[in-house]
Amino acid sequence: MTVTNSTVSWHVGSTMFDSAKIAMYLSKKEKVGLTDSETIDEDDDSVGDTRLTDNQNRLLHLINLHTANAKNREGSDRWIRKQALQVLVYEGVIAEVFDYDYAPQSSLIDNRRVWVNVSQEGQSDVEFLREDGLINALLVSSKAYKPVVMYQLSDKGEVLLQKMSRREKEVVNAFAHKPESRELLKTSWDGESYWLQSSASDYKKRSTSTDIEDVSYVSSAYIPQCLRYGGRPTLSNAHRAQESGIDNIRDNNLDEIITLNSGGFISNVIDGDASGTTLELSPELTSVEVLDYTETNHINFEAEIRFREDPGVVQVETFGVSLNAEGVCFYGLQLEAVMNRIKDNISLDHLSRILVDAQEDSSSVVDSVISENQRGMLDLVFMGDARNRNKFNLIIANEITPHLTAGEYMDKAEYENEFQQVLGDTRAAYDITERDTLIFGSQGLLLCGPSSRNYEPLLCAYLQYVTIDIFLQNVFSRVWILDDDLKASYEVVDTIEYDNLALGRSRNRIASLSKQIISLEQILGYLEEALSMMNVPLEPPEQEGRSLYKRLDLSALKDQLKRRVKDVKKNLAGSQKQLELLRQRVEIDSQNNIASLSSELEKNTKQLCVLQASNGDTARILRTLQAVFAGMIAFDILDRITGDWTVVDSEWLSEFVDGVIKKHMLLWFVVSIVAWIVVAYFLDRKTFLENWRSRGITSLDITLNRKIDVSKLIDHLAEKEKTSEECMFMENKQIVKVTYKDPTPAEWGGAAPFVTLEYDEKNNILLNVVIQYNRREARKDSVFNAQELKQKLLHELSGRQIFVDEGGNSEK
Repeated sequence: MTVTNSTVSWHVGSTMFDSAKIAMYLSKKEKVGLTDSETIDEDDDSVGDTRLTDNQNRLLHLINLHTANAKNREGSDRWIRKQALQVLVYEGVIAEVFDYDYAPQSSLIDNRRVWVNVSQEGQSDVEFLREDGLINALLVSSKAYKPVVMYQLSDKGEVLLQKMSRREKEVVNAFAHKPESRELLKTSWDGESYWLQSSASDYKKRSTSTDIEDVSYVSSAYIPQCLRYGGRPTLSNAHRAQESGIDNIRDNNLDEIITLNSGGFISNVIDGDASGTTLELSPELTSVEVLDYTETNHINFEAEIRFREDPGVVQVETFGVSLNAEGVCFYGLQLEAVMNRIKDNISLDHLSRILVDAQEDSSSVVDSVISENQRGMLDLVFMGDARNRNKFNLIIANEITPHLTAGEYMDKAEYENEFQQVLGDTRAAYDITERDTLIFGSQGLLLCGPSSRNYEPLLCAYLQYVTIDIFLQNVFSRVWILDDDLKASYEVVDTIEYDNLALGRSRNRIASLSKQIISLEQILGYLEEALSMMNVPLEPPEQEGRSLYKRLDLSALKDQLKRRVKDVKKNLAGSQKQLELLRQRVEIDSQNNIASLSSELEKNTKQLCVLQASNGDTARILRTLQAVFAGMIAFDILDRITGDWTVVDSEWLSEFVDGVIKKHMLLWFVVSIVAWIVVAYFLDRKTFLENWRSRGITSLDITLNRKIDVSKLIDHLAEKEKTSEECMFMENKQIVKVTYKDPTPAEWGGAAPFVTLEYDEKNNILLNVVIQYNRREARKDSVFNAQELKQKLLHELSGRQIFVDEGGNSEK
């Protein structure tokens, strides 16, 4: 079965949107976040005249330990980050300093999504202290362009803190400092875990804030009826309850899933040796069973997660997954039992930990069926941490206890804190009917009531838009980070002038940024296509449906998303222009470097040529002096043989010497000077002629790249007087460079040239020919010019039948 190109493109774009729906049943017997013993009595909790509870007093002192106000303009304020404070509060809960509850929450730390145990009650007290003016709050932006909240003790808080008893302060000091010392412990992140360490010593200990507790549970696959098109129903695991939501990821490849008609396991491992015999991989697999499908239109299947859990933890986890040709994917589960509670009495504390498994395992399900290209796009947007991407949870419950109005749930205290464990920061709550309540959170949506399942079509439509909204936030951040990378690249380009490696780094950065921009442009194209294909459902006719339809406001949400996609495209277009300017800048600097290098190379070449000529002149002078010194030595040898005898003792010269030279005292001196001048002139003239002849070189560099018969070329070279030979052995080449002086100078006008042949012996190709010919040594009437030298050499090689055609036959 195949899919069209447009469908495949849509799937690529749809890898970006995640949401979750988990169908829940909460009993009437349990209060949200409160047991019978957990009622509030403000009078008992108050401490002295601070008007605060024990927890609030201790929390205020903890913030005081880590913050400070500047005493003057030259000083600096010290603030504590919200995430660090949450870790310290968690450690205080573990140390029984704070009487808080905690639950896992997805947090962004160094561009990574990490599950951290967070106390919503502690955060509620922080907000209370802020609203009461006891602490200050500061909002800054991180390098990833995410908001970062910080806190600091206010002046009012300092005054109130003086009324706090010493005993309460010592309780906090005991866990906030290194044991048996006053070294304050601060939080640090190593990429995997938080650590509490002292800056004054090497003491450190690992925080367990990132260790999420597993709970045993049994779930069944769930797919809303509005997404089904026949086929068998999903199987229930209710019979396995004693062994102890809808999630939407808009990605997948329909064709890849439809091939699993008979069911089986799937994995995201790529087989690099498909022709081999065996493959070893992790035993953690996903079992898939197809329920119903239509060609290239939709598919519904069950996915059973078979991951290993810690000893004592039993998790029967089955997802229902629905994909369609528009790229929409819903996956969900229905809880059958949690710990020892079957069907009902599901605690929100347990549910918060189940959501961690559901979000992580749902990523594994999707990653097992999407393509490598889709996973690459996810990693691009989520900075290599796509597995932990933030998702949106939809929780549906038939009933919740106690049943209160929406306004009573939003009490900024115990009830709201419990909801925040599974929904994140709560935004609003509405009563759809007398029995149906809708609660909005930053990380999820809760709908409880007997009629909640009737609204599934509207909720599924809402999930599509809200997950695009979440993904667009990450795309915005990714584009801003891309702009920062462009600015950093400009700084690298500025160093090209004096850093020899900067040019290579700049080009690598440009290539990487270009690839990122291309992928982001594709993603935005898929987002636009997705929004154009998603239709807003019609308003339901019944009053309850119209009330929910009004609260979801799907039309306005869709219009906002369209505008935001356009905004991202504008930002990305600006980044593209910045990249073009950066590329031009690099090319200009590269050309300037080449011009500078060429100028330096030309200057060095000229210097080398002058030096070479000077060395040649020196060598010839040395040869002349060598001849003079040889003559002097020969004459000295003769003087040793003859002894004192000289030619002036001969009778035929003695009369001339006695009569002329000895009678004229300066005559012999003049004769000596004249002889010196004559010999010096002769030697100078001889050296000049040799230097003049040496500068009459004609050089030819001929690129041939012609097929040859290597055996005949070797026979030809055997007849020559080789002056040098070089061989270079490479993987697919064997380059040989031979230089020889032609033994027949008469055929070259009286001057024998030096010829260098460079050929590939392995591939039978004559690559290059270099001829060095001294035209001043040749006869004037027979001097060869450059064209004649080329023709002469090629004619000689052709005459030896060295050149061959493609068929291996000799060229005539």
